[in-house]
Amino acid sequence: MAAKTKTPAKKKELKHLDRDEFDLEEIAYALTEAMNESKYKAFSIYKKDELLLGIVTKMDANTKLIHIKDKYRIVHKVHFLDILSISDVD
Repeated sequence: MAAKTKTPAKKKELKHLDRDEFDLEEIAYALTEAMNESKYKAFSIYKKDELLLGIVTKMDANTKLIHIKDKYRIVHKVHFLDILSISDVD
């Protein structure tokens, strides 16, 4: 009877960046502020090269998706954990 050889396990790529609770609270606060102000903001997104410029129109607690409408009125649904930073647009 031949013994099975194990194949080396592939490293799984992270779906979302792992961050501490303090960072997540800061982003949640900034998102709430951005939605209440209805002003254009610049969003740095995990695994995206370019900034997303837009207005937060909805925050869905069930799916954890943030709806961001850009200047072309296209709504981008971004997972909360994928948002790295939020800044003002000059």
